Amino acid sequence: MPSPGRSYRKGITILGFAEMIPDEAAAQQWFERVHWPDGKLICRRCQSENVYRCVHKTMPFRCRNCKKYFSVKTNTAMEESRLPLKKWVWAIYLESTSLKGISSMKLHRDIGVRQATAWFILQRIRQGLIPDNVLFNGPVEVDEAYFGGLDKNKHASKKANLGRGPVDKTAVVGMKDRKSNQVTAKVVQNTDGATLNAFVDHHASEDAKVYTDGSCAYKSRKNHEYVKHSVGGYMLNGQAHTNGVESFWAVLKRAYHGVYHHISPKHLQRYVDQFAGKHNLRRLDTIDQMSQIVLGMSGKRLTYKDLVA
Repeated sequence: MPSPGRSYRKGITILGFAEMIPDEAAAQQWFERVHWPDGKLICRRCQSENVYRCVHKTMPFRCRNCKKYFSVKTNTAMEESRLPLKKWVWAIYLESTSLKGISSMKLHRDIGVRQATAWFILQRIRQGLIPDNVLFNGPVEVDEAYFGGLDKNKHASKKANLGRGPVDKTAVVGMKDRKSNQVTAKVVQNTDGATLNAFVDHHASEDAKVYTDGSCAYKSRKNHEYVKHSVGGYMLNGQAHTNGVESFWAVLKRAYHGVYHHISPKHLQRYVDQFAGKHNLRRLDTIDQMSQIVLGMSGKRLTYKDLVA
């Protein structure tokens, strides 16, 4: 991880990446380096080191311990995918280098797969971006955002007809730790005090300073300060503000409207995790971001049946 003072990261141009991964063999070698950086093969099923290479169409390794064949896709979100590794590594690269994400329509044109396949690829890549469940020591900023179409733009049969505001939208509560600059966010069914404070308690240490907007949901908390946007307040004594977590919402909302256009409530948490994960990896070099995504996909198999159920 780069030092906190580092303000840049090393990117990779499209031409440079094409030279780095020119064929399937290069893609295979890259995935092997990610999983086994010291070159020591370890079984993807039982973690045994008693492994050897073999001649097999799809499973180039075999474990003498569990007697099973495996590949770099085994026990990952890529498991049972028939796509070449070259297409997988390119999909990960394109997602990593797109600040606001890449749509399935664009990915299907870029790597030459069906749109439905591209959508499934991106959903599995999002498995590798789920943020680690760590406890923030604070100070933390907490805020809510709402996602969904405007009521005025909906068909008459789908309008809530309840006036202005976040009516018939899905609420997401987010938190940013000022010290580590890490974020986490969760889709919630409602924004009452019990729900929001449970989220804070789960992700922030007991003595962490908490900064929020003027929502009454947090007013019973200790170590809590808030700022009232409704009266033109955005910062109190230079500390009580939620500018950091609001900048996270800004990126996510630009992606929502500019790239994806519509995200169903059913899958919204996957997109929230995607952008929280990308935010938390943003200080890494591009190749390191890609490696972290691949490692994050380990142990998170996702089938199409489960995804659309």
